[in-house]
Amino acid sequence: MAYEHTVSLIGFPGSGKSTVGVLLAKRLGTDFVDTDLLIQAQEQATLAEIIARSSHLHLRAVEQQVLLDMPIAHSVISTGGSVVYSEAIMQRLAAHSTIVYLQADLATVEYRISLAPDRGIASSKDQTLGDIYAERIPLYQRWANLTVAVDNEAPEIIVGHIVEQLAANA
Repeated sequence: MAYEHTVSLIGFPGSGKSTVGVLLAKRLGTDFVDTDLLIQAQEQATLAEIIARSSHLHLRAVEQQVLLDMPIAHSVISTGGSVVYSEAIMQRLAAHSTIVYLQADLATVEYRISLAPDRGIASSKDQTLGDIYAERIPLYQRWANLTVAVDNEAPEIIVGHIVEQLAANA
């Protein structure tokens, strides 16, 4: 099945955007783009290193520049969790892709993030994970064309749900 459109995955860090994105791209027969990897390649540093040497606001600015400059064509795009803070990025993704929100409960993302403690989360050091979660959820919901719960199913099953919803909305 060669899918003719672009799919952008949004969601909290730990929701599975990269894992699901690779599998979804294979299933749809499209390219896969992980914007966190593009940012890291451009900056020659991990997300956590970028935040440590500059700030979370600098990471968001780089993220915006990368996502506004990159081509969007026939691909699955895994975005960073903070992408929803940029109106410009989200308007571009909304105009050129179907936005799929991978919805994870706070307990799920807390557990998954605990497995990768060096993950860079673009937020103020004053904010708890719960604060960031509460702040971002309405933004993810605002931009989503489709929403898929990811707490209790394997990535392959989640991909199946996304493909079904894409077909139903085609």
